Parts: sequence; C-alpha cells; structure tokens
Amino acid sequence: MFIAAGAAVIIAMAIAIVRLILGPTVYDRILAVNVFGSKALLLIAVLGFLTDRPEFMDIALVYALISFVATIALMKFFKFAHLGQPHSGDNLGDL
Repeated sequence: MFIAAGAAVIIAMAIAIVRLILGPTVYDRILAVNVFGSKALLLIAVLGFLTDRPEFMDIALVYALISFVATIALMKFFKFAHLGQPHSGDNLGDL
C-alpha cells in the first residue's frame, strides 16, 4: 500500500518535471517547481513514517518553509526584476 503511494508521488513529481521543461511561461515553470517541492515534502513525510523516524517531519517542515520563501522571492523577482529596495516608480501596494 505504501509502495503504491510512494510510486504515485514519484509519478506526480515526474509530471511536474515535464511541466517545468515544457511550460510555456515562466509562471508555469514556477508553479511546476512549487508542485515538485510539495511532492518532495510528501515523499519525505511518507519515508519518515515508514522508517519510524519522526525527525523526518522536522526536515519536511524546514523544507516546506524554504520552498515557500523561495517561491515568494522568485515571484517578486519576476514581477519587479530585482529583490532589493523598490524603485521610485514601483507601486508599494503590489508588494
């Protein structure tokens, strides 16, 4: 049963990689990376459950936080073309 769940997650990760390669826009590629990260998080959690090692949940939580921050940073970079202070013409309400 758990082997089937792991195989399904790995297949979903492969589909996300295909979307990453073939995505027509940069936003599709960012979404594919985010989906891949979510599936990797699920795979780490399942692996921790199967091996009865609860510290894998801590690793999965840290991985999720890093993935979230990276997604926000990429979206800001592609919207404003920089990660530093906003230019004088930028609308600060869009941050």
